[in-house]
Amino acid sequence: MAGGNSPRQKMINLMYLVFISMLALNMGKEVLSAFGLMNEKLEASNEKANNANINAIQALEQNNAENPDQFAEAFQKSKKVKELSDSFYNYIEGIKGEIMNQVGEDKKDYQVMDKSDYLDQKFFVGDNYKPEGEEFVRQINDYKTQLVELLGGKEGTYGELVGKIDGNFNTNDVVDREGVTRKWLNYNFEGFPYIASVAKLSMMQSDIRATEQEVYAEMLKGQLKSQISMTNYTTLLEQSKGAYYQGESFDGAIVLGRKDASTRPNEVELMLDGRKLSASEFQIEDGKVKLKVGAGNAGEHKITGNLYFDQDGKRIAVPVSQVFSTIPKPNAAVISADKMNVVYRGVNNPMTISMPGVPDNKMSASAPGLSKKSGSSYTMKPGQGREVTINVSGEIDGQRFSSSKTFRIKDIPRAVATIAGEAGSVKLPKANLAVATVNATFEDFDFDIKPVVKQFRIFIPGQPSIVVHGNKLNDQAKSALNRAKRGDIVQILDISASAPGFEGYMKKLAPISIEITN
Repeated sequence: MAGGNSPRQKMINLMYLVFISMLALNMGKEVLSAFGLMNEKLEASNEKANNANINAIQALEQNNAENPDQFAEAFQKSKKVKELSDSFYNYIEGIKGEIMNQVGEDKKDYQVMDKSDYLDQKFFVGDNYKPEGEEFVRQINDYKTQLVELLGGKEGTYGELVGKIDGNFNTNDVVDREGVTRKWLNYNFEGFPYIASVAKLSMMQSDIRATEQEVYAEMLKGQLKSQISMTNYTTLLEQSKGAYYQGESFDGAIVLGRKDASTRPNEVELMLDGRKLSASEFQIEDGKVKLKVGAGNAGEHKITGNLYFDQDGKRIAVPVSQVFSTIPKPNAAVISADKMNVVYRGVNNPMTISMPGVPDNKMSASAPGLSKKSGSSYTMKPGQGREVTINVSGEIDGQRFSSSKTFRIKDIPRAVATIAGEAGSVKLPKANLAVATVNATFEDFDFDIKPVVKQFRIFIPGQPSIVVHGNKLNDQAKSALNRAKRGDIVQILDISASAPGFEGYMKKLAPISIEITN
């Protein structure tokens, strides 16, 4: 047989090549359809991701409006990320539109989208890039660079996320499976069918939306982490009452309280004992509402109201209900003369009654003749008997305490009678005695009692005694006095007196002896 293929063999070989080509063509169409379906799913996913990103931005905007100290920086960075991402996304969308304009009216007939000439002519010239190709690579690099700078680089707070961004948008040269180093744009877009390039571009758009999502999530997570950081808390002592006594169990509890400056109420509404506090009476500082009010009078004071915080578009009220007590400032020592626990009958004895640690409005005192003036000031006007017991009770944090003290009751001392300012034995001319006033006074007695002589009896030697009503000699007494001689001793006896405000018996005063000097 002659060498070479016969015409029949040549025909068989040609038919085989056609058959192989047909198989390859059928497989290519299936792959093209797969690229088209994948692109549809990518575009739908990108739309959902964009909606989620818009919601995330709106949530950050709401948080910023409610708490700008905490969320302002994150919100501003997120807005910039959205701006950069939308710009790059729309640039890619424009290239996809240019490619799809090259196909027929049926944009879903993916099996005919097997050409590659549009991007090949748009991006490449020989082994180099056209300006459009260089612009495409620059857009990728600019997007990556601006995001990395905005997030603070690999050494910043978002270092891990920066690493992902650098990998997703890397345009370095690529070594293919045959070991040949190729430029990134050639490796990914040169010679590929239209639908494959469109799918790749949609994949890049998916990376953009995914990057946005991660940025927003990291920023929100960072703020929440800062919010719950232990450095933003302090310990507070919570207790059921303000003071405890020896022998009691201390039921206090240590609780955590926030103190970071970002926790600021949007509105403060406080009242002290029912009076609304003005803005000048409190100050918001380091997460605290510091009051600038006076402690008020001694007693218990109540702080009520609400702190309002904006959250998720709603204003949330945090109730305030606190109590503090004001006690009198110590300004005197408590000194008691134990042998001098005495009150005087018939007069108002001033007394100060208090119980250490108990406000005046939580304390009461009782005894016969005891009445309260104000605060801790009382008066005691004892009646019959030799002793009186004062019972005192007080309340602290719901517990009642009582005490008592007994005082001796004494009569007021005897008053001293005087005439012409002198007591006892006096020398006076008759004329002076005739117009003199018989007075009465208490010597060394601290109560402000001013007795007045109401009656006395005058005895002039050689004459019967005369009863005088009042504190001056009457006409009968003066007539008798005119008959007295020099050297006579005139006696004023049985002197009776009374005192305004004094209820009780006053002892008769000692007599006065007057020697007539003319």
